[in-house]
Amino acid sequence: MNMTRRNHLQMVAAAAGATALSGAISQAKETSTKAKSGALAKHDNAEFYKDGKFQEETAKKAYFEMMKHHGYDMHIKYAKKWATDFWVTDFGLGDFAGCGMGGVFWVNFQEYNYFAHEIYLLPGQMITEHGHVGTDKAKPKMESWHPRHGKIYCFGETGGDIPAGVALPKSQEKFITVHKVTEVESGDILTLNRLEAKHFMMGGPEGAIVSEYATFQDKDGLTFSNPGVKF
Repeated sequence: MNMTRRNHLQMVAAAAGATALSGAISQAKETSTKAKSGALAKHDNAEFYKDGKFQEETAKKAYFEMMKHHGYDMHIKYAKKWATDFWVTDFGLGDFAGCGMGGVFWVNFQEYNYFAHEIYLLPGQMITEHGHVGTDKAKPKMESWHPRHGKIYCFGETGGDIPAGVALPKSQEKFITVHKVTEVESGDILTLNRLEAKHFMMGGPEGAIVSEYATFQDKDGLTFSNPGVKF
């Protein structure tokens, strides 16, 4: 086969371009955060308490590790625009592995009556049972939950029986008044069945990252079934 100098140069250029593209794709794979699949190990309370004091930074680290597992980016560079900083709580109950949460309020506007929240739950971690009542600032809060990663078990007045293998934290058993549950997979959406209804959620085997859409939240309207909660 006869090959002109122009043909030769075109082939060299094409090969160089393919090599560069391959290198770029390889580098992108190495630097991107990949989601992993599979259950995460459940945490133990010994990790989160020192001399009886809740270790918030250790709790945050556990959530960051879960976020990495799911390939989730908090976009911390925009944190100044959030309504609150990233926060964690054990509800003052000393059982963070069983009953606790992390969160960010992206926005919370009383004047426009809307709210956006991200909820972070470790595997098997429960938000203690609660409801939302009206206050001088707001009507009872209505909310919907949209799992982005992992799944949640939403307990309330509607749903079915508790799935096999789902164990509620023993520290909360006597304070739970709603026992129907709806399993909400990643990408699905569930809305509270009625205003003021008692409810709570629990993270699935891979934990959960949940977007919540709601009307304005006045903290004074938050009522917990467990009288020992400090939030």
